[in-house]
Amino acid sequence: MTALPFPLAPDPDDITAEVGRKLFAGGAEFLKGVVAMDGLPPADRIEVCFAGRSNVGKSTLINALTGRRALARASNTPGRTQEINFFTLSDQYYLVDLPGYGYAEAPVAVVEKWQRLLKAYLSGRATLRRAFVLIDMRHGAKQVDEDIMKLLDGAAVPFQVVMTKSDKVRQNDRDAALARTRSALAKHPAAFPEIILTSSEIGEGIPTLRATIAGMS
Repeated sequence: MTALPFPLAPDPDDITAEVGRKLFAGGAEFLKGVVAMDGLPPADRIEVCFAGRSNVGKSTLINALTGRRALARASNTPGRTQEINFFTLSDQYYLVDLPGYGYAEAPVAVVEKWQRLLKAYLSGRATLRRAFVLIDMRHGAKQVDEDIMKLLDGAAVPFQVVMTKSDKVRQNDRDAALARTRSALAKHPAAFPEIILTSSEIGEGIPTLRATIAGMS
């Protein structure tokens, strides 16, 4: 039987899961929002960043990972987050929340400014270990997701897809969304070869994602 390209990441074993739990139990705090490269904090620890189109559930996922319900502010207005938001994690990591993309409501000049900042950050941050590209399980990869994947390819930043809202879809729809996403990933050399399924509502995949991040230390 031929293995699927980009298989689902396996659940961590008990020891690995506990390492991830302890990392995120150590405390996470909002550090600052950055609107220009000269505002970046010192590159003195491992960074992982989260990218995704507006309303994909980035803030909710960060809150679920950290166990802090209001750490990252979720907005009901697509495109409202115009900063790169940095959070400290146990004095060992930065968790970085990138501005949402696919923001039809935002003015063109604002979008262009965000894109310039995003490109500068991704190409110039030596401590950035991995980008997590969040994709809504209800839809699978769309063109706007492929655009950010191309940007990550060009910046030589390894990225891993995290499917969100897995509890919102039936198994057949999951399979279709995964098939679309795998087809998109096959075009991108910077793509990490495993997909993580998550639901911030029921906790699916949260231990896996925590353990994945903890394993980068």
